[in-house]
Amino acid sequence: MRDRRTTAAALGFALAVLLGGCSGGSSPTSATGRPSADAGSRAAPATDPVEPPSPSPSAGPLPSPSPRPLPSAPPPAQLPRGGRVLFPTYRVVAYYGAAGTSALGVLGETSPDRAAARVTAAARPFGAPHRPVLPAFELIVSVAQGSAGPDGDYSSDTDPARIQAYLDAARRMKGLLLLDIQPGRADFLPKVKRYERFLAQPDVGLALDPEWHMGPTQVPGRVIGSSTAASINAVSAYLAELTARRRLPQKLFVVHQFVSRMLPDRARIVARRGLATTFHIDGFGSRAAKLAKYAALHANPPFANGLKLFYDEDIDRLQPAEAVALRPSPDLISYQ
Repeated sequence: MRDRRTTAAALGFALAVLLGGCSGGSSPTSATGRPSADAGSRAAPATDPVEPPSPSPSAGPLPSPSPRPLPSAPPPAQLPRGGRVLFPTYRVVAYYGAAGTSALGVLGETSPDRAAARVTAAARPFGAPHRPVLPAFELIVSVAQGSAGPDGDYSSDTDPARIQAYLDAARRMKGLLLLDIQPGRADFLPKVKRYERFLAQPDVGLALDPEWHMGPTQVPGRVIGSSTAASINAVSAYLAELTARRRLPQKLFVVHQFVSRMLPDRARIVARRGLATTFHIDGFGSRAAKLAKYAALHANPPFANGLKLFYDEDIDRLQPAEAVALRPSPDLISYQ
């Protein structure tokens, strides 16, 4: 039996091979009639494009990139001895004059650094625990002249290098530099704008001197000049805008006066945000004369007040305690 089964199986296999060979070389098929996947002679199918795997629903949304931090703006500049408000935080004590000459005031009698030491000592008695003192230079940078000069405006401008020397010395004493303008026949505003590089600094203020503002035919030293409120207001508007744009601390803005006709419409002068606008009473002479002028010309808030003390011209000069005791108490004291 076993031999017969073997023989029958062999005959069946031979018959299948014979039939396959007569079919014209067709590919072997599976039991379902489709081509067999393991046919050795079949070419490999083309590869389909590979798609990226979809994110798992449990993974959540992809994280957003972290925004880059914006650079922080530098803090606003402060005054030389701290803070951003001049008055009533400080009382300013200044030496007044022009560079390199003693003819116009005590400031020019010596070098900038020696002047710094002197004004620091002179300012000390004016200080108080509730109101520290801030020393300053009031430097005449446009000096009125008795002749027309090259530009015909009867005023001479100071070399910027000399101004910088006083600013450097003021910074070493942690004080202010105040630029004083004597415009001659020029208008104040064009003269002021020449010094914008200095006025853009946080420790530089401005003073206008109407005594030396001349009419079209007037000559400095022969008459007392004057200025309108419109001219003063044009300068203060420019200075306030510069102060705000540069984020500067409160800037000292001084208007000199010793007789009422120097500022005939003073009531129209406006106070500007960012400026410590100060009317500075300049008269010299006897103690009684100085007190009378201060009583007549001092200003009320929001304006501040200044007082000038003369080393040579004042008779029985007011001492620091006496000057501070005036009412209203001066915010600015200048020595000439």
